[in-house]
Order: sequence, then structure tokens, then C-alpha cells
Amino acid sequence: MKTKENLGSVKRFGARYGRKPKLKFSKIETEQRRLHKCPYCNKAAVKRIAVGIWNCKKCGVKFTGKAYSVSKNIIVKEAEIAEEAPVDLAGDNETEESIEAREASEEA
Repeated sequence: MKTKENLGSVKRFGARYGRKPKLKFSKIETEQRRLHKCPYCNKAAVKRIAVGIWNCKKCGVKFTGKAYSVSKNIIVKEAEIAEEAPVDLAGDNETEESIEAREASEEA
């Protein structure tokens, strides 16, 4: 006899809709309903009010974010990580050549 998976509130669908859609829905639903970390006071007290609207219970700030979480969670497969080179979105990791070229252009 197989053991039942922890599906949480997805059990309400019963035998309908199939296993994979219910597992995906379960992950999304648990993510949206958990308490998130506030970007202003850094306390885990942020709760979802509506789609993309979040409210911190501690500091009382109301702000917008993603639909199911406050910040974007990137889910990448392990094979894709090995193939792709890291992308510097913030521009913090400059090479020595680019720093020298920038300094030379500033002096001119």
C-alpha cells in the first residue's frame, strides 16, 4: 500500500483534475498563504490581501509585489545552471579592464 502525499488543502478536489496540476497548485497555494518577510522592517509578518497587494502586520505598510509571493522566486533546473554563464544584473562585478576604461573616460 502506498503512503499518501501531503497535499494539504488540495485534498478538497478529491479524485478530479489529476496529480500534477494538484501538486503545482499546492505549491503555489502554500507559498501565497505563508507569512513573508517584510522588505521595510525585515520581520516575517507580511500577509497577502489580494492579488499583488501585501500588508505587513508589524509596521502597517501596504505595498505591491508579485501575485503569489512578495519577491520573484526563480526556479531553475540544475542542467540549465551548469550550461548558462552567470548573468550580472546589478553590475557589481566589473572586470579590471572595464574599471580602467571607465576611469579613463571619466578623466577625459
